[in-house]
Amino acid sequence: MRSVAINVAANTNQPGVRGPLFSDGSFEYVPIPESEPVRADATAPTYADLDLTTDVPADYRSHPVHLDPEFAEYPHCDRYTYGDNNGVKARPISELSAGDYLLFYATLATDADRPDWAPPEWGAFLIGAFRLARDPLTGEAYRDLSADAEARRIFADNAHVKRDPFDARVLVHGDPDASGLYDTAIPLSAPESGSEANHVVTDLSADSGKGPWWRRPLRFDPDATERVLALEPADATRPSDR
Repeated sequence: MRSVAINVAANTNQPGVRGPLFSDGSFEYVPIPESEPVRADATAPTYADLDLTTDVPADYRSHPVHLDPEFAEYPHCDRYTYGDNNGVKARPISELSAGDYLLFYATLATDADRPDWAPPEWGAFLIGAFRLARDPLTGEAYRDLSADAEARRIFADNAHVKRDPFDARVLVHGDPDASGLYDTAIPLSAPESGSEANHVVTDLSADSGKGPWWRRPLRFDPDATERVLALEPADATRPSDR
């Protein structure tokens, strides 16, 4: 049971703000804006449709969102799917198998009322996970599916499937009984600084934690995956005994 954690969600480049981390450790998942055309027979919700508490820049309020990952409990979603057209992330995701985990982390804004395990201004936090219901599907395999294939229905609302043209290199379907947004964010940043990795990154993942680690895929072996899935927020700030 391996896992890969990838960076998702809004940031200071797209659309100019990060989702917030609240004082109780909960957070708001804010998708990035959709940057590609959407098929004429498909629709993508706008930031206004999501009814967010985050103060999205006014010129983005009516802009469609790239709602990926898709969490069934999130507005305008009914399944757990994820697609990616970026080779740096698609390659490690493609190496996963059914039963493995795809973890999602985001950079979130923090303020003076942040929990004591959160860094000032911003930090990277795990916000959700999928346990893969099936092996990842490559973009080529998706294109070759018959029109009535079950996977066509499963991925019908995925943001990359809605794009014109379809551009995902990999598609992932999460098991609905073992996938979802977290109630509380799990820090990957040290309490001192958002850019400083904590032991989850440096001890449990295969990443060094040097440079812009918060933009890179983080790989976890089976033992580390079990540890990460069992973490509470404060656990991430304590040294690993691995």
